Amino acid sequence: MVDDGHALAAVSPADVLREIADAVPTDCRELLIVIGSLAVGYHYFAEQAEMVVRTKDADCLLSPRGKAVDAGIEITNRLIARGWSVRGGADWAKPGTATTPDDELPAVRLQPPGSSEWFIELLTVPDSPADEGRRWVRLRTERGDFGLCSFRFLSLTDYKPIQTQLGISVARPEMMALANLLEHPQIGAQVMSAGFAGRPEIKRGNKDLGRVVAIASLALAADEDALLDWPAQWRDALQTRFPEDWQGIAERVGSGLEELLHSETDLEQALHTCVYGLLTSRPPTLDEFRAAGQRLLAEAAKPLANSAKAAP
Repeated sequence: MVDDGHALAAVSPADVLREIADAVPTDCRELLIVIGSLAVGYHYFAEQAEMVVRTKDADCLLSPRGKAVDAGIEITNRLIARGWSVRGGADWAKPGTATTPDDELPAVRLQPPGSSEWFIELLTVPDSPADEGRRWVRLRTERGDFGLCSFRFLSLTDYKPIQTQLGISVARPEMMALANLLEHPQIGAQVMSAGFAGRPEIKRGNKDLGRVVAIASLALAADEDALLDWPAQWRDALQTRFPEDWQGIAERVGSGLEELLHSETDLEQALHTCVYGLLTSRPPTLDEFRAAGQRLLAEAAKPLANSAKAAP
């Protein structure tokens, strides 16, 4: 299936986060960190009612890992009891059973009562800094078995999250940017299975790296010198989350972004996902988008890589 331009709903980040906070059990709120476009949008324009983002999912990270399974089960049971429904779709419409392999379990994707505009998806942080790729842990709920997914660099998105007045947290935009940069050291051939906003062949790497450039654009709009602080913040996060091999990781940061900036086709794809996503309220031109990416590379990625190479 290919998304059309209306498949991504224009939503208010503040309104969506408020609905999530109201629905999540009180004792689970401190474990929940919203990441992705909604978190970025809330951080930069939560108080601006006219500002929206286009998205279908609200990615919710459960951390720490030791409490994530119990919290995931409680949240899933509570939301379904309150009328939330499992998001329809060929790959995730039906919960698994006790015999379903962990890596074949559907993720928890639940949409609020009376609405199909957006849904929450539950994720968690890796079990270990050495975990690479996608990993699954089983959630045995009253509705059936689901999977709680983790990726290696998701551990960066729960580094010093920002507490909101709603009782839940949002990830720091600069940490989401770093996680996406590291997940894509190069632009792979993988395309999004459902396309994106009318485009059937959008590369996954272009979408994720486009979000990085979008975050940089918003950061620069808020503070012209914002990116200058990122290398030190990124280094602290990497040293905390990956103490054994932070230097090797840091030395590779930005390689995928550099590839994106040297390909007009990939860059235009990335811009398309942002114009119909995070930057829908203030769509940049291709030249403005490229300039933000170049500044991110020069002011944040390369200084971090250089400092890692120079470290003892």
